This record gives sequence, structure tokens and C-alpha cells, in this order.
Amino acid sequence: MKQFTIPFTYRSPLITAIKNKRRADDKMKKDFAPTLLDLGCIQIYLARHFGFCYGVENAIEIAFKTIDENPGKRIFLLSEMIHNPQVNADLQERGVKFLQDTKGKMLIPFEELTADDVVIIPAFGTTLLIEEKINAIGISTKKYNTTCPFVEKVWNRGDQIAKKNYSIIVHGKPTHEETRATFSHAANVTPTVIVNNMAEAVELGKYITGEKENSQFYTEFAGRYSAGYDIENDLQRIGVINQTTMLASDTQAIADYFKELMKEKYQLTENNIGDRFADTRDTLCYATLDNQSAVYALLEQEADFAIVVGGYNSSNTSHLVDLCEEKLTTYFINGADKIFDENKIFHYNLHTSTEVETTNFLTEKKPLKILISSGASCPDAMVEAVIEKIVAMKGCLNELNKFKETTINNINI
Repeated sequence: MKQFTIPFTYRSPLITAIKNKRRADDKMKKDFAPTLLDLGCIQIYLARHFGFCYGVENAIEIAFKTIDENPGKRIFLLSEMIHNPQVNADLQERGVKFLQDTKGKMLIPFEELTADDVVIIPAFGTTLLIEEKINAIGISTKKYNTTCPFVEKVWNRGDQIAKKNYSIIVHGKPTHEETRATFSHAANVTPTVIVNNMAEAVELGKYITGEKENSQFYTEFAGRYSAGYDIENDLQRIGVINQTTMLASDTQAIADYFKELMKEKYQLTENNIGDRFADTRDTLCYATLDNQSAVYALLEQEADFAIVVGGYNSSNTSHLVDLCEEKLTTYFINGADKIFDENKIFHYNLHTSTEVETTNFLTEKKPLKILISSGASCPDAMVEAVIEKIVAMKGCLNELNKFKETTINNINI
């Protein structure tokens, strides 16, 4: 796989060594068992896969290279590069300004841009309408485009099935940048509608079975369907594509649901299901799937609690938190600075969208067992910083330093 040039401050020598060793021992990525850091008084289980994915490293490399190549020019990001506060703050410190927030609200009007400015398209991609607006100013949206190749793969698959007269159902969070971009590309070529979860998929399915009046659709899915959508005709041949950071198992379940629905309605078999339903299993992002599979394996370990590190507005990270919360106490933090020497931790509650405080989160149990993972936009250095903070509080820093020295010297390849 391609090696990217990203700021060294995002790297962790310890975690790089561990990941290199795991890759060397498991080239086919079939072993999802976690890595154990046994420090005596504390045992830390690291997920097999976590941290920066291909698309994120590609975006970071392009962004920082763009800054270096354009001294003196005004440089703008369409919105957050990725959903990680440290990376976005680093870019802003280098002079980059954001044109929009994550919901698409304008922070700097397009009218203030000139043809001499540089605009970077973030890893999530953007809508065709926004591309047109930026290009009309005289700014190229292709030169500094960091759209993840796996997001573009979803767009391309949508184009392919659209040419075969399928309409598209997008599984994604309607307000997320990537979903807005994917919806735009799909709606440009075929009737398209967005579902956020299985519950919404089931409600949409009732229009296929005739359980709901067609007129209800336009209110129930307002803002979620493409212009001119005809509920009576546009769900007769369908395919499901997704926001790549959704739970892969949820996307597959939604696709399977619609597949079975079409089988039943049209009396189809596996041999002729393609007459009504497109196979789009190849649109699931490998990194999302690997990270989620690694968390499933991580949760097979008995532990006192889990920590997931990443941006609070990161979709892929939030799904890792969801998985962990189903089994044990989970602390979702965006950096080591959320852990305090007073044995308290500030962590994000996904259900209330607020940061809360927990005291005495480190028990006296020996060994204390902790599960750790992070989102695809979280630098490994942030994970190592979290490990160091906790280990220091437990008085095991010497053991960690010895572990680091042995690990880096022996398995860094």
C-alpha cells in the first residue's frame, strides 16, 4: 500500500512498530485479535485495526503539500478536512480557513473568493452544485481534491447501476458531508432517496409493499429525495449504496432487507433477483469494515472498560463507541487532555451530545484491563498519549518505557 508523507507529530513509534509487526505476521488481515500491552499493574488491549485509513492519510498529505506549494496565497478548506480537532486546528494554524461548517452553513461566502485563491475539497467530497459554484469563480476543484478514493468508488458504483435503470437508496446520515455529496452524485443520474437506519428502511419499504399511501412519502422523507422523485415508479428497481463510515453490518442488513422485499413482491429467486435489485456489496469501505471487525474481536476480551479516541463529530468513531457501549462502560474522548490526574475523565455522551465528567474511573483492581481503539481520522500519536497518561496515573510508566524500548527495537520493521 502507498506510503504517505504526513506530519511526524501524528505518528507514534510504538504503535507504528506494533502495526508493522501485525501486518508482517498477518498479510491477509484474517487475524482480528487485539494486541496486548501487559505492563503488570495494567493490561491494555489495542484493537487490531484503528487510526488513520488510506483516505485520511491521502487527504492530509495533499492538504499540507498544498500549503507548502502555495506560499502567499489564500487557502481555504470547503469544510473540515476530516473529523479530527487536532488535524483541523493544525491546518488553521498554517493559515487555512474553512468556508463551511460540517452542516454546510456558510462561514465565508463564495462571493469573497477570487480566481487566485486555492480551495481544498475535503476527504468527504462535496456536491456537484458546490463544485460548479467554485469552478465558476475560476478555481479548480480538481487540483486540490482530497476526496477519499473509497467514497469515489461508491459514486462510481452508483453511476454504474444507474445506467442499468436502477434507482438508488443511500444509507447515511442525511446532514453528514459525505452523505450530502453522495446523494448529489447519485441524484444527478437516477432517482435517489436517503435512509438513516433500518427503521427508516422499513418505513420506506412499506411504499414498495403498498402498506402506506404514496402521498405520505413526500412528507415523511422531505429533504431526503431527489427532484421529481416518483414514489409509484422509482422503487421498482433499486440498489443500496452507503456513507462509507456507517456500520457496515447495518448497511448490509438494510440491503438484505430490500433484497428480500423485492423477492417477495415480485416472486423472484437468487437467479433473477438482479431484475429488481442491484448487488452493491463491493461499496463497503475496507477500512470501516476492518476497524469495526477489530472492535468486535476486541470485545471478546474481558475488561474493566473501553476507551475510544477520536473527534466527537466523527461518524466512524461514533459507531465504534456504539459497539463498545453494548458490552461495557465506554469513554469516548478526543484526546489525552480529557484525562486528569485527579482520577477523572471528561468524555462525550453520544446520546445527549454533551461532554460529561466521571470521577474515580481508574479502579484499584490489578491488573486493570482496558480496551482501546480509535477512529479512522485519529492520529496514532493521540492514542499513545492516552496510554501514557493512564499508565502514569497507575504508576506503571517505567514498565511502559521498557515495553516501548523492547517493542520498537525488536519489531519495528
